[in-house]
Amino acid sequence: MGTMGLALPWKARISSTVRERGTRVEPSEHFAGGANPAVVDSVSEDAALAAACRSGDLRGYERLYAMHGARMKNLARNLLGNPMDAEDAVQEAFLKVQRSIATFRGQSSFVTWTYRILINTCYDARRSRLRKKEVANDDSEETPRHEPRAPGAHPSLRMALERALAKLTQHQRDVFLLYEVEGFRHAEIAGMLEMTETASKNTLFQAKKNLRLMLEPPCSSAAEAR
Repeated sequence: MGTMGLALPWKARISSTVRERGTRVEPSEHFAGGANPAVVDSVSEDAALAAACRSGDLRGYERLYAMHGARMKNLARNLLGNPMDAEDAVQEAFLKVQRSIATFRGQSSFVTWTYRILINTCYDARRSRLRKKEVANDDSEETPRHEPRAPGAHPSLRMALERALAKLTQHQRDVFLLYEVEGFRHAEIAGMLEMTETASKNTLFQAKKNLRLMLEPPCSSAAEAR
C-alpha cells in the first residue's frame, strides 16, 4: 500500500491507540433521558437533503457538498494516500450519487449512503491503481513510480503508525480510519461498509490490538530500559 500520508494530526490518536484498553463511549450514550436534539436535527436535515436531491434540485447537491465535501475529501485522502486521487474520487462519488439517486430507498441515512458510494469509489480506485502497478512491474524497462506523500508526514511516530496501518487487513484499516480519525459512530460505519455494528466494534478492537502489538516495545526491551 505504501505510505498513506494521513491527512489529520495523529498525536492524540496514537497515544490513545497505544494506551487505550477499553472501548470509547459513543456520543449518544451520554443522553439517557430522551432523544438528543442534535440527532433529531440531523435526521431532519438528512431527510431534507435526500428529498431535494431526489427531486433533482441542484441546491440539494450544493448543500450536501457544502456540509460534507471537506470531510469526504479527507476520508478519500486517508483511504487513497494523496489529495489528487481523493479529489477525483469525491467528484466521481457525487456523479454516482446523482446518477443513482432513484435507487435510494432510505434503508440507511442519505449521508451514510453517500459515504458508502465514496468508499466503494475509493476501493475501485485502489484496485485500479494496484492493477496498473502490477502491469508496470512486469515491464522491466519502466522505472517504478513512487506514490507522492502528504506534506508533514515525517515525524517518526506518525510514520510508524502509517506503516503499522498498512499491515492491517483492509477492513481493520478502514474501520479504524472511519472511527478513530473521521469520528463516525459504529452505526454509521456499519451502513458504510455493509456490516453489523457488532462486526464494526469487533473489527476496531482487533485493529487496535494489532496496532498495539506492532507499536509497543517488546517487554524484554522495556525491562532492559529500566
